Order: sequence, then C-alpha cells, then structure tokens
Amino acid sequence: MTEPKATTAPSAADANALWGGRFASGPAAIMQQINASIGFDQKLWAQDIAGSKAHATMLAARGIISGADRDAILAGLDQVAGEIEAGTFTFTVEHEDIHMNVESRLKEIIGEPAGRLHTARSRNDQVATDFKLWVRDALDRLDGDLKALQEALIDRAEQYVDTIMPGFTHLQTAQPVTFGHHLLAYVEMLGRDRSRARDARARLNECPLGSAALAGTPYPIDREMTAGLLGFTGPTANSLDAVSDRDFALEYLSIASIAGTHLSRLAEEIVIWCTTQFRFIRLSDAFTTGSSIMPQKRNPDAAELVRAKVGRVIGALNGLLIVMKGLPLAYSKDMQEDKEPVFMADETLALCLAATTGMIRDMVADPASMRRAVEAGFPTATDLADWLVRSLGIPFRDAHHVTGRIVKLAEEAGCGLADLPLDKMQAVHPDINEGVYAVLTLEASVNSRTSFGGTAPERVKAAVAMARARFL
Repeated sequence: MTEPKATTAPSAADANALWGGRFASGPAAIMQQINASIGFDQKLWAQDIAGSKAHATMLAARGIISGADRDAILAGLDQVAGEIEAGTFTFTVEHEDIHMNVESRLKEIIGEPAGRLHTARSRNDQVATDFKLWVRDALDRLDGDLKALQEALIDRAEQYVDTIMPGFTHLQTAQPVTFGHHLLAYVEMLGRDRSRARDARARLNECPLGSAALAGTPYPIDREMTAGLLGFTGPTANSLDAVSDRDFALEYLSIASIAGTHLSRLAEEIVIWCTTQFRFIRLSDAFTTGSSIMPQKRNPDAAELVRAKVGRVIGALNGLLIVMKGLPLAYSKDMQEDKEPVFMADETLALCLAATTGMIRDMVADPASMRRAVEAGFPTATDLADWLVRSLGIPFRDAHHVTGRIVKLAEEAGCGLADLPLDKMQAVHPDINEGVYAVLTLEASVNSRTSFGGTAPERVKAAVAMARARFL
C-alpha cells in the first residue's frame, strides 16, 4: 500500500487541544515543521492500532472504562485501520504523530469514548510499544530474507561441490579450495546474523505499555494482560527504563550493519569474480548493465550498489548512537529521531538482500577460469611441506624452508611444482622421492582436506546437508 502523505493545515486551536490549557497560542510554523513526526512515523499505524486495542481491552477488563466504550473504541479503530489500508485516511501535520492522528480520527468516528482511550498511558510508553512491535516484525522479516539467501548459497554450493578455485589470503593465491566450500562460508556468516536477530527479538520482547509518561500510573491496570495481548513475554520492569529504552533499535541497527557487512564482502567478491582478469562467474543481463560508450562492457552494478548501500545502514547505526549517547532519563524529544534511521536501514537491507539472493541464483561459474587461476600461484606448496613432514619426518619449520627453495626453482623454471623434475627437488633435499608427486595435484590437495570444516568435496557434501538441516 502506498502510504498517504501528511498535509499541513496549521490550527492554533487544534494544536492546543493536543497539549491542554497550558498553551495560549499555537506553535510557530517552523516549530510545527521540526516537531511533527507524522511524515515518517505513520509507518507505525498498524502497531499503534494494535496497541490501542489491547489497551482498551485491558481497561475494560479492569473496570476502568465500560464495556460499551471498549466496543465503540475497538470498532472505531477497525474503521481507522480500514481507511488507512484503503488509502483514504488523511494524515495531518497538525496532529503531529501517528498516535494523535489515529486518536483524532477515532474521536470523529465515535465521539466521547475516544477520549477515554488514553487513560493510564502516555505517548511516551505508547511510542515505545509501537516501535518495539515494529522492530519485532522487522527482525522476523530479516530472518526470512537471510534464510532465502542462505538457501540460494546452499543450492549453489551443492552445484559446485567439487569445482576447484583459488583460496586467497591477502588476495594472493594460497591453497586450492572448492567453490562450494567458499560459498558455504557466507552461509555460516548469515546463520550468525539470524542468531543475533533471534536473540535481539527475545531481548526486546517486553511491553512498555502501562509505564505512562515515566512513573507508572495510579489506575489499577493489568500490564501482564496487555503484554500478553500484544505477544510480549511480559511487561517491562522499570517505567523509567521502559520509556527511555532504545537499545532494541540500536541492536537492530547493529545486526543490520553486521549483516550488511557480510553482504558487502560477498558483493565485493562478485565484482572481482566478474572481471575479465578473473572470469570466475558470469551474471546475466538481469543483474548487470552496459556502458554508454563501451559496448563490450558488462558491469556488475547490482553488486556494486549492494556494496555501497551498506554504508547507509552503518551510518544509521552511528547516527542513532550519537543521538542517544548524551540523554538523561527519561524521555527527551531527541528520541523522535530514532525511527527514520531504522526505517531507512530496514528498507535498504531488504533491498540488498533481495538483490544478493537474485545474483546468487543468477550466477554461473566458469570452472576452467577458476582452474587456470589456481594453477598459476603454486597453490600446493603447503601440500609439499606437509609431505616432507609426514614422509621424511622433517620438522615443519625446516620443511617450510625446503619448500620455499623448491618453489623458487619452479618459479625460475616457469613451471608448476608438479612439473618440476625430481632431480631439481633432490638438489634441495636428497631424500625427496617420486611419492611427492602424488600430493602436488589440485585434486589431491583439496581431497586431502578432510578435517571437519575442511574443503574436501566429501566434507562439502556433508556440510551442505548439515546446512540444510540447521538453517532451512
């Protein structure tokens, strides 16, 4: 649904009605502009209505309002929700925020009972509840989006379980690994992101409603009931903390930033893999663009934009940390700045996840290019050192030195280790024999890495099955 735009229609009388008799005149136009939040917090309308319905139900159960008033309020809130869903509701800046926009319209629909809805609550605990509900939903969506990307990666890992590619350190060829093994590394990262999201969801799942402005309320409310109606595990334990807490928003942005960093690292690898110099993968027209003057170009713009957009998410975390760092208890208007960065980060991360999942589903590997790359960097040097340790009993540090000298000989001869004549190796260490060649092929190298979590194809097959069971 396209969200309605807020309109500006300043009215001193209407503005005063929000704050009561303390104020003799309406706000200056610039004050109204800086003070109003309806332009962005209208996103909370569903959570605001859900919170109000739970609150009204609890008030009636405790005899604080009548059953007739409760029924009128619930029916009126249903009508407001219907109008918002249909796009016929008009949000106005003069009513400042989502809470007063909903309550004002409710009063137009049902009259006097609407004024009883705000009994035993404040906008302070109301907005904290709404925002927690929204972030809780966002964490659930994030978990689903991360899972979809994991599934795409697992499928590709299974497809390329024995495709050999260079494993890098310092972006230099280090040892051969399988492409499937490489892709599963990101599955593990995303799994930790999902774990963080679940932990954060459990931690935020306490209901602030009933804390009122900051000190609680004298009305005989049932906070356990309200919490239960809204799916919280229970009420918050301290009213000051409840209205001041934005830890949950910071934690969401932290999770989003870490997940985004994982996406950015994968995006960077996709960019590299697509280059003419690497040619490890190919993306179709669906996820690439051309050049305005260079017809041969196929640019991985989706990956580049994922890499860039993650900066917005990290910036949102930094921005909210700065807003919160100097605030005394309890509520300050500074905290109105908490929602926009979270909403923006949520939208950005969802887009980046969708684009990354699409690229992983779209990409096709080029095993021949991967093999040419891995053959160029003496990737089995560690296998040679390990063979010297196992077969000749040489201490590893000495074997490392011997291997380095042999690599230098191969480099001077312009050949790989497997092609270096035996007599050349024996010139470095006389005990080296023909058996050394059995460990110098790429297949022998990857097949030997059978330790748990290793790159051997048999291990990768098992890891694929384990990942499906753990994550999907």
